[in-house]
Amino acid sequence: MDPSTPKPLVTRATSVTSATSVPDDARIKGGSGGFRPEIEGLRAVAVLLVAVYHIWLGRVSGGVDVFLMLTGFLITGSLVRSVEREGRVRFAAFWTRLARRLVPAAAVVLAATMAATYLVLPRSRWADVLDEVRAAALYHENWALARGAVDYLAREAAPSPVQHFWSLSIQGQFYLLWPVLVALAALAAARVRLPFRATVLGLVTAVFALSLSYSVSVTASDQAWAYFDTGARLWELALGAILALVVHRVRLPRGLRVFLGWFGLAALVSCGVLLSVSTLFPGYVALWPTGAAVLVILAGTTGSPHGADRLLTWRPLTDLGKLSYPLYLWHWPVLVCYLEVTGRSLASPLGGLGVLGASLVLAWLTHRLAEGGLDRFTRPAARRTPAWSIGIAAALIVPVLAVSLLWSDRIDRERAERAVEMAAPESYPGALAVADPALASVLADVPVRPDPADARQDLSWHHQEGCHVTLASEELVVCDSGPQDAERTIALVGASRAAHWYPAVHEAADARGWRLVSFTKSGCQFSTDTSYRDGVVFDECEVWKAAAMAELEELRPDAVLTSSTRATLNGERVHDGFLDMWAWLDGLGVEVLGLRDLPRLTYQGAECVESGPVDRCASPVSASQAETDPAAEADLPPNVTLMDLTDQVCPGGTCDAVVGNILVFWDHSHVTATYARTLAPAMEEALVEATGW
Repeated sequence: MDPSTPKPLVTRATSVTSATSVPDDARIKGGSGGFRPEIEGLRAVAVLLVAVYHIWLGRVSGGVDVFLMLTGFLITGSLVRSVEREGRVRFAAFWTRLARRLVPAAAVVLAATMAATYLVLPRSRWADVLDEVRAAALYHENWALARGAVDYLAREAAPSPVQHFWSLSIQGQFYLLWPVLVALAALAAARVRLPFRATVLGLVTAVFALSLSYSVSVTASDQAWAYFDTGARLWELALGAILALVVHRVRLPRGLRVFLGWFGLAALVSCGVLLSVSTLFPGYVALWPTGAAVLVILAGTTGSPHGADRLLTWRPLTDLGKLSYPLYLWHWPVLVCYLEVTGRSLASPLGGLGVLGASLVLAWLTHRLAEGGLDRFTRPAARRTPAWSIGIAAALIVPVLAVSLLWSDRIDRERAERAVEMAAPESYPGALAVADPALASVLADVPVRPDPADARQDLSWHHQEGCHVTLASEELVVCDSGPQDAERTIALVGASRAAHWYPAVHEAADARGWRLVSFTKSGCQFSTDTSYRDGVVFDECEVWKAAAMAELEELRPDAVLTSSTRATLNGERVHDGFLDMWAWLDGLGVEVLGLRDLPRLTYQGAECVESGPVDRCASPVSASQAETDPAAEADLPPNVTLMDLTDQVCPGGTCDAVVGNILVFWDHSHVTATYARTLAPAMEEALVEATGW
């Protein structure tokens, strides 16, 4: 054969494997018997991009998208050849072999991550990490993160050391779906006498088109959710499937293949630099890295000394490709622990090398011991049985699940015990100590409550009953308390930093016999301004605001209590839309009680207290609040009365993490429900003064 003649580019995996794991002999055979080691090099490039961008740049590279495409490429080829060889899909063999190959390494990393969580991470994060460990072990971490991505309060949390399992979860769900799809294609082809490969190609092309269309739509409307949505990512795997079915028919001149190889590699490496992957993907923009990887595969082994495959088949790179799966598993928890210990947001040049080096060592050990070492304990014949494969996977993953469940149960029991301690109000005066310095001086030496580990769950009845809706919801949930025939009705309306006042407002209203109606939504200011989130119109907020205005128009409360300013570390101001909304309420004959926004902190409340000492957990009011209330200087409608309780939360011009033995802020801007309840007397006094009722 003429060396310049392109060789067939059929790829044959020696075993079914994840795109981030490798075949037993680390070789991918071509249809003519040649090898395709450049795919191993492509894996290495992808995992290096993922690790380097995470460690030093704090960005997303597009490397994960390459892994998804390669998964579709390899798995589809394996399944199709299996059907052609045996006439059917051997479901049990397929799934158990995957479990044997993928679960041991994942179980080892998850177990180690739980140990590191206990040793390194603050207790306030333990419960969430354990929940995500179980989600990762059961391959639905992507959905756990999708729910968190649209939860404004969850968005404030530090990254989980297992959040990178989201892509492996999508792959796991793909492994369940794809054999069924191929089997259905085989059945359909036999029934209607169509070529099997053509039937599979038609089916996966339809999946590609539907998923890509959905992905473009949902990414435009809710990118945070779409990023983790299996349906919005499935087209990337289907693209690899299409390539697996047509690549052997592609005949390209060697010169063009040399160009495509380098162009694809350059496009892949530059993707994360030129695009904001984390805010744009997975819509059509994700065609950039996946398309780049397709070009590299189409280029194949060129035989040219100037081809990209010369680099991709370089022995150190292909050896790294063998470690791509365990390296991907290890790099993120190692990085999260390093950042927690050092207090950094990005790794230093030297520290990053340490993270990468440690990850490589752990990946090599995992590859040697967890991925292959267990086979030494059984006879060769037993290793090939489904029972052995599933037994090994279960023996490793079940203890991980059991430990995480037992640990979570212990956390819940301890949390319940701490709640009982709060029944001693004399030891936990909270804001009452601000009004009574003598009380502050004789406080008992008791632990801070709520415990930092419980802080994120320290929410009011308003939150627990769903009155406060998440980012993704557009539903208006109206909660009503107090006498229906009360002489006065107050409506609490706004975003999350209006909602955190609810316990104080509720107790004040209850003491006065007022009716309290409340409805709030995360990230949605009660303003006539169009709301934006991640650069696009926040449609859920716009729908919610329209419903809120309709409710107020029908309800006609005596007063609406809402935020009068927005305080951020960039300053404090009054939105024009606030003033317009207040003027609209004036037209309804409704009074407005404008409550000044609390300062935003320079620290995370619960985590700072836990890491101690508490004295360092302090932030000046001036870091985010203006010297004078901006609302007081605005041209206010006549129905507006301003209120300011900053001194009750941040006495003396400083926002301390703990006041009167109670944790004030659970994150950098939201007050715990426990502290808010101690604000009830101050809130009642302020409301009476503002309204004259």
